[in-house]
Amino acid sequence: MAVKKIGIIMNGVTGRMGTNQHLVRSIVAIRQQGGVVLSNGDLIMPDPILVGRNEDKLQALAEKHGIERWSTNLEQCLADPHNVIYFDSQTTVRRAEAIRKAIKAGKHIYCEKPTATSLEESLELAQLAYEAGVKTGVVQDKLFLPGLLKLKRLIDSGFFGKILSVRMEFGYWVFEGDWQAGQRPSWNYRKEDGGGIIVDMFAHWRYVLDNLFGNVKSVSCLGVTHIPKRLDEQGHPYACTADDAAYATFELEGDIVVQANSSWAVRVNREDLLTIQVDGTEGSAVAGLRDCKVQHRVNTPKPVWNPDIENPFNFSEQWQTVPDNQNFDNGFKVQWELFLKHVVTDEPFIWNLLEGAKGTQLAELAIQSWDERRWIAVPELSLGVKQSDAVEASK
Repeated sequence: MAVKKIGIIMNGVTGRMGTNQHLVRSIVAIRQQGGVVLSNGDLIMPDPILVGRNEDKLQALAEKHGIERWSTNLEQCLADPHNVIYFDSQTTVRRAEAIRKAIKAGKHIYCEKPTATSLEESLELAQLAYEAGVKTGVVQDKLFLPGLLKLKRLIDSGFFGKILSVRMEFGYWVFEGDWQAGQRPSWNYRKEDGGGIIVDMFAHWRYVLDNLFGNVKSVSCLGVTHIPKRLDEQGHPYACTADDAAYATFELEGDIVVQANSSWAVRVNREDLLTIQVDGTEGSAVAGLRDCKVQHRVNTPKPVWNPDIENPFNFSEQWQTVPDNQNFDNGFKVQWELFLKHVVTDEPFIWNLLEGAKGTQLAELAIQSWDERRWIAVPELSLGVKQSDAVEASK
């Protein structure tokens, strides 16, 4: 049994997602389980170096989780041939510049989304990586959630018949910071810092819709800033310049209609922070982050509209739970393991920088739809065409 040690530059891991999901629950967890086992019995062992701007935070984080290497010098890390993967979970406005440097240094790229602040820049990164011959991956974690994996199982089995529509509800109340601290960083609510729920969440909705139901063909969107003022991490008031809610409709191939509400200014009265209802000719399903329930055609009750009597139905009891039938690991960790196998053994990994650019494209077009108050077509993206032509086709 051979052990393949892989140096990974992890830039931006002092942030909430970088620390919790990518470092602790993914890379540290992989190291603790003894690495990633390959089909021939060999192991991939991640060897991370934590990179950021705050020396004290990096040192404390490294010591807490048994990481030997950390640095505030990205260029030095990129110059070290031991480091073969560059990972980026910085704020969006800092991501593209660092990825360019990593591609130039010949590193394989794995990063959070959005991959850049514009479609043009996202496509540029994908093209640069393609020309450099480096492998790329973009975090598309929701595809690996237990609820969505069960939903995919239903789709693959033909449970729904012809899928007619999808209804997505996402969000929760993010406190304004006055009498309770907010659960999200303040930059999320400043457009000039790359904030906004459309930029944040539509990158997710693109890969969820494309991979589960069909390619997005057009979008109509209304964005709103419901909360105009919040308090930052130091308790200072600031104006919210980015959207904190978005109400969108998508048309997919196959004539599937999707309605998606996303909000950081909504109180939760549903079974999970994200629920996806799928209705088809043969059956329906509602998936959350972990659970999924179904109602088949033959088990569908016959409600009758009568507002003059008490409701005789308990609608929630009329659904059946989809069993786990497998063990579900952390979705971020699962995708990390797949990308590591992709780098070492060339196993397939479809979620590359071009797929990441599709998320940026959808966010841009949704904002354009909001600005112009109209439906916007979503053209196909591909490498090998002029970036300006691809961007123009999206307008």
